[in-house]
Amino acid sequence: MKNRRQFISTASAAALAGNLRAGSQPGKKLRVGVMGLNRGKAHINNFAKLEGVEIAYVCDVDQSRLSAGAKYASDRQNGKSPKAVTDFRRILEDKDVDILSIAAPNFWQAPATILACDAGKHVYVEKPGSHNPREAELMVAAAQRTNRKVQMGNQRRSAPGYREGIEKLKAGAIGELRYARCWYDNKRGSIGKGKPAAVPANLDYDLWQGPVPPRPYKDNLIHYNWHWHWLYGGGELANNGVHALDIARWALEVDTPIRTSYVGGRYHFNDDQETPDTADATYDFGRVGMSWHGSSCLQRKHEQHPFVSVYGDGGIMSFDGGGYRIYDNTGKLVRENMPKLSDVPHFQNFVNAIRNGVTLNSEISDAQKSTMLCHLGNISYREGIQIKGIDVPKKLWQREYSKAWKPAGI
Repeated sequence: MKNRRQFISTASAAALAGNLRAGSQPGKKLRVGVMGLNRGKAHINNFAKLEGVEIAYVCDVDQSRLSAGAKYASDRQNGKSPKAVTDFRRILEDKDVDILSIAAPNFWQAPATILACDAGKHVYVEKPGSHNPREAELMVAAAQRTNRKVQMGNQRRSAPGYREGIEKLKAGAIGELRYARCWYDNKRGSIGKGKPAAVPANLDYDLWQGPVPPRPYKDNLIHYNWHWHWLYGGGELANNGVHALDIARWALEVDTPIRTSYVGGRYHFNDDQETPDTADATYDFGRVGMSWHGSSCLQRKHEQHPFVSVYGDGGIMSFDGGGYRIYDNTGKLVRENMPKLSDVPHFQNFVNAIRNGVTLNSEISDAQKSTMLCHLGNISYREGIQIKGIDVPKKLWQREYSKAWKPAGI
């Protein structure tokens, strides 16, 4: 338990600093391999906008997505086509590749990050970054052990409007901070009840499952509904809640809650979804608290929820879109800065860290503290308990793995 507390409470200086390898010196073109070509298209688009960066590889287990992703990359770098591979290990074998950019499902993110770090690659990895608490520990340790730059994709950390808002909070814009509330509203439909089916000819299903204990293919799982099965994902809390909780944690300057509770259910549809569609996660840090309310199947537009609201003795700051609004305690708007949200600054920060050693805005050891809030919430929900600190049932601290992909340390 001591090592767990150290992981939660301390960011690693080694992961923030350290010597750059020769392959990442200023002036050298950085070559990127992108893994997972749904969200990965956004990675391609953002890297392509940066000077001195080349998309050298694209990777997906679905041949249809792979072909489309290769063309997408080629179109964005003046016809220069990347190599297209099904297995991301081919990217890791190429000594001229500097970066693995991971947009694969949650259950792949930590294993791929660990392998990439050990292969000498820097890593940009989508949120939540880990499927379970043990994976969070292992990926942080891998970044530290190898001195690789690992940035998590909670891109608001680099957004100028958000950064300005956080600085104003620190300067006392709304006085002493007390609480933060986060919301997520959507109108997702039913995922239905899956039936056994033949694996599509374009899909390498064995490689898609990878680290997960193998299960028979069913027709309503891929490419998105894995999010709502505990074997593969972390539900809406890990899918979208991590973004908002990260802003709340950043604003309140907290790490580990002393109490966590996540209560709700699957209320809207009778289908295969195991994770809740409507639920509230609450976190008590002693001096301050925060909460996240998720409503996946009813948008509740009349309620007009912001993304995150931070409450202080002297007013409220609400984050939404690309910036913030400040209200006094009567509800009067007194200041706002709402630029358009862009992912580009986050990718630029990552590249600058590799080239010039600047501090990552979402370095993995700090980013996983936000992900840990999601893990704690989901464990609370699944066990029907309030969690004190990080004292969770051992069976849910880590997962079972397929023999071929079990990470070292499990």
